Amino acid sequence: MAIEPVAAIVEQLARFRGSVMVPQILLRRGLPLALAAIDLDDRAALLDLDDPGVLRARQLRPSHVATRQRRVTQPQALALYRTGASGLESLWTNVTLFDRATPRLRVADVRRLRPGDADVHDAAELLGIAPA
Repeated sequence: MAIEPVAAIVEQLARFRGSVMVPQILLRRGLPLALAAIDLDDRAALLDLDDPGVLRARQLRPSHVATRQRRVTQPQALALYRTGASGLESLWTNVTLFDRATPRLRVADVRRLRPGDADVHDAAELLGIAPA
């Protein structure tokens, strides 16, 4: 899950980096891409991995949390899952939710992505996708 709409759109458009924005970029298997706004119940327990106290209490090092090495992060995520957490958050653009958070999720809105959409424009700009 992405916190900001642009982050979610960038993930979908990244493979088109440096190309031109044409309507087909916003299709997958002939279906239009859409962006869903999801509400998470306030009672969900998210662990803030930017909080030094959270890291210290769980004996985690910042350099080991902020890594792309899954062999390092997967055991950490499993250990945090076992504490009963619903998910993980930080200043990164994404939130990791565990399956136990599912009952606390609600779809608030869904909108089709279109080339003229401001968030699509911002994502395309970040990726160097030129306007058509």
